[in-house]
This record gives sequence, structure tokens and C-alpha cells, in this order.
Amino acid sequence: MATARGLSYPLGTIPEPGEAIEAAPGVLWLRMPLPMALNHVNVYAIADGDGWVVVDTGLRTPDTVTAWEAVLAGPLGGRPVTRVICTHMHPDHIGLAGWLCERFDAPLLMTRLEYVTARMLIGDTGPAPDSGARFFRAAGWDEARIEKWRASYGLFAKGVAPLPPGYRRLSEGDVLTIGGVDWTILIGDGHSPEHACLWRRSDNVLISGDQLLPKISSNVSVWPTEPLADPLGDWMSSLDKLEQTLPADTFCLPGHGEPFTGVLPRTEALRRGHEVALKRLERTLRSPSRAVDGFSALFARPVGDGLYGMATGEAIAHLHYLERRGRAERQPDADGVDWWTLTSKESEA
Repeated sequence: MATARGLSYPLGTIPEPGEAIEAAPGVLWLRMPLPMALNHVNVYAIADGDGWVVVDTGLRTPDTVTAWEAVLAGPLGGRPVTRVICTHMHPDHIGLAGWLCERFDAPLLMTRLEYVTARMLIGDTGPAPDSGARFFRAAGWDEARIEKWRASYGLFAKGVAPLPPGYRRLSEGDVLTIGGVDWTILIGDGHSPEHACLWRRSDNVLISGDQLLPKISSNVSVWPTEPLADPLGDWMSSLDKLEQTLPADTFCLPGHGEPFTGVLPRTEALRRGHEVALKRLERTLRSPSRAVDGFSALFARPVGDGLYGMATGEAIAHLHYLERRGRAERQPDADGVDWWTLTSKESEA
């Protein structure tokens, strides 16, 4: 059993694409490939009588379809998928939900905001709206980068198979019976608008999606669709909720990384990481700064083109957090660029 920073990783091995490992009684851990630096997403299959309930699905790519075909014929034994549950609407989690639902005539279960947001983004195929260009210009993007964003607009839909036209809503506190055992729905926020986690109280197993990851911090970003949002405030509140709800010995099955125990050390580390980042950002704001000028305060390595949009969203999220709490303010210039400064002495965090 490997341990690090208060977390334990009891399984010791990682499934290859097309393989499965029993992570907890009746729960198979599968991995699907991703064509990016974060090269995998975890999905889970829960035994449900003569079939399986699938939680998350991977991105819609030929490699993921190939992996699913191997899993369905191999570890899942040719048994049908009875329900498809998606923790949230990001393409690496819902990419093949529609494909699985259609193949097995299975219902899709999601929270309302995740389903509706996904349907909205699938429909956003272009042209790129001017409001988005203004949003990124305000953050400090130059015109060349904005034009690249315009040219790539609509990528969300390319990674997601068409979703079913209807779904079954998941809400906070709902109880799903799967294979004769109850799973309670816990709702988080910040990484996505209404993220669902599944908690099996009987043996303290939590399928956490991206709401709680063991080694990386989930992206918490502001996007042009809700330009004044405070997702970091929502994220911090969700960490408080998880700490108050989950027992210390909860076994967490995350959306990325390895299953682990140590929920409380992990939530504490995530909160501390953001507080330290906010402190560094406040130091940057001693001089007027754009959102993109905060990258060095927030990230441990240079931000390349592939992560520039997410890094911008995360920088804005931290600035909005400070602004909502009276610790920073913005002033737009004649070109529409927001310049941020401290309102008072930085915090003691």
C-alpha cells in the first residue's frame, strides 16, 4: 500500500485500457485514454443484477471506443449497461454517454445543471461570439490569440456524442439503489456547476469524479458563458461540505489518478494550496496587473498554448474570489483590458 502526504493508495496496480480492477466490492475500476497531458480518465462499472451501471464514459475518440469494446466483451462479460451516470458535463466524462445509452437503450442520469449546460455547449458550434472575444481581451489576450480561439470555437461538441434528448435528474440527497445497495448523491460545485458524487454509506466508498482528486487540483475557472461567476468561492464551500459529511476512512474513487483514502488530508491540502496561491496573487497585485500576469503566481511552470485558456479561467476565478471579498478591484482601460489592484493590505493566509 503506497502512502504520500496523508493519503494511502491501497490498490497498488492500475488497469490498462480494456482491463478492469475491482476497486471495491461490486465496483470495477476502468481507465480510458485521453489525447492530452492528462492521459487518462477513470470510469467505474457497478454491478447491477444482470448488468452494470456505468459512471462516466471517457472522451469520444476512436481509442476510447476501442477500449470500451474490449471492456464490454471482456471484464463486463457481455452483460448490458442498465444505466449511465455522468458526474459532470466535461467531455472526458460524458463523451460517450450518448453512445452507450443508445447502444443499450439505457437511461442517462445527471444533475440538471450539468445536463442543460452540456446540451448548451454542444450547440455552441459557431461562429464565436464577440462577447467571448471581449472576455479574453479583458483578461490580457492579444488579438492573435483571440483569433486562434475564434478558429477553434466549438471543440466541445467534437468530443461528445449526441446526448439523449431526455435524462433522469440527480439531486442532492437522492438515493440510488444499484445491485441492491444504496448510493447517496452528494453535490459539489466550482469545477463544474452541479457535480454529482456517489457515496455508498454502507462501506464508505465515494465515487468522486473530479470533485476530489488525489494528486492534482481540479481546474476552477471562469468562462465567457458566466463572466462574473465566483467558482473558487463555490469550490471552497464544497470542500467544507465534504469535510463535514464524509467519514475520515472514506475510500475515494476519483475521476483521475488512483483510488485513495485520506479525504480530510486531501481537502485540507487543496484549500491550503488555493490560499497560498491567493497570497502570491495579492503580492502580484501590488502593481496593476492583468489576469494573464497572474500566471506566475498561480502555476508552478510556464503555461503553454494548450493550457492557456484554462489557466486564464483559473486566474480570473482567483481574482473574482478576491474581488468578492473586498481584497481586489479592477479598472478597465480604453482598450477593454481589466487591470487589477489590491484594495488594501494583502491577507494573512
